[in-house]
Order: sequence, then C-alpha cells, then structure tokens
Amino acid sequence: MSPTNTISPHEILRKYKTIAVVGASKNPAKDAYTVPQFMKDHGYKIIPVNPTADEIVGEKAYPSLTDLPAELASKVEIVDVFRPSEELPQVARQVVDFHRKYGRPFVFWAQLGLENEEAKQILAKSEIPYIMNACLRIVQRSL
Repeated sequence: MSPTNTISPHEILRKYKTIAVVGASKNPAKDAYTVPQFMKDHGYKIIPVNPTADEIVGEKAYPSLTDLPAELASKVEIVDVFRPSEELPQVARQVVDFHRKYGRPFVFWAQLGLENEEAKQILAKSEIPYIMNACLRIVQRSL
C-alpha cells in the first residue's frame, strides 16, 4: 500500500511543527508512543489526545480534540491519528468540526497502515488536505 496524499508529506513536516496526536499511547513499546517522542525530540510540539492518560511523552494529554483549550487548539497544525482504520471517519468528523471552529488543522495525517475511503470523502468535502498510510517518523528521517 503506497501512501495516499493530497499534499506533500515532506513539505508538511518542513512547514508545520504543532501536532495533535489522536490515539497517542502511554506504552513506550508502541509506535503511538515512540513516534510522538521522536517528533518531539526533533523540535515538534506534541499534543497527545488519549482519554485514558494524563500525560504522554512528558506532555499533558487531553481526552479528545474537543477538549483542547482554545489557545492550544488554535495552534494545532497537523492532526496525526493512531487509531484503527475503521475509526478514521469518526476522527475525520471531529477534525472537520475542529477545523470549522479554529480554521485548523491544516492537515489530517493517518499513520502507516491506516487508510479509509469514507474518511477521505469527509475530509475532501471540507477541503482538509490529508495524508494516509504514512509514518511521521519515516518522513521526518528523510528530510
């Protein structure tokens, strides 16, 4: 499966530095922990979104995108998703609402192995660029 995108992943990571990570994990053995940690180590601001955690990669975690305080929400540039593919439409809808409210994020990013046609349609209708089936860490390493 090759990445699906409506925008260049390299350009995104050069341009944008604030990433809300939906499905960030508190388990250091999981990619949903190591990838945000890697991005943080490379100068990106990470906002973990996980209803079962208070803190991930040393950053305060929020239960959902809608729980982000306005001053933080208005800084989100990328929403990176670590959830099963079948949950992507639900997250895409949240991102659309979030985008209506804050004019952000600029990009919806679904991690490696994650892709969903319905989610693509939801995002495309609201003209939110997306990248699916691509890993932030792999792209960042190739910059």
